[in-house]
Amino acid sequence: MKTYSAKPAEVEKKWLLIDADGLVVGRLAALVATRLRGKHKPSYTPHIDCGDNIIVVNAEKAVFTGNKRTDKTYYRHTGYPGGIKSITADKVLDGRFPERVIEMAVRRMMPGGPLSRAQLKNLKIYGGTDHPHDAQKPEPLDVASFNGKNKRAM
Repeated sequence: MKTYSAKPAEVEKKWLLIDADGLVVGRLAALVATRLRGKHKPSYTPHIDCGDNIIVVNAEKAVFTGNKRTDKTYYRHTGYPGGIKSITADKVLDGRFPERVIEMAVRRMMPGGPLSRAQLKNLKIYGGTDHPHDAQKPEPLDVASFNGKNKRAM
């Protein structure tokens, strides 16, 4: 018996629509990272992009468990001595680009490398309910029904 290895032409990519309203950020990011890589498919091949295209809407309504919304801090560095900057998750979610919280969580759950960077381009995140991908006919994916812990009541 030989090991199956998918070819790029044989991969079937689906478009999935996920509504992040009330979903826990970490659990959502773990599911999205798995689907982006294609590990949910039996034809998964590590060196081929066999994941799906994912659209996440209502990113501004995603929630954290516990006190993470106020305590979680994102750091970045300007490149200059003493140039470390920090911002809390609360300010990011209430700010101009709330979709960056989910984007950072998914990016950090993917392995580093050229293939992961290409797979991240298949992820589209929007803060509101509108998205310009109606022509692709995305299938809705109900993440809250997978596990009771995936959704938090406000």
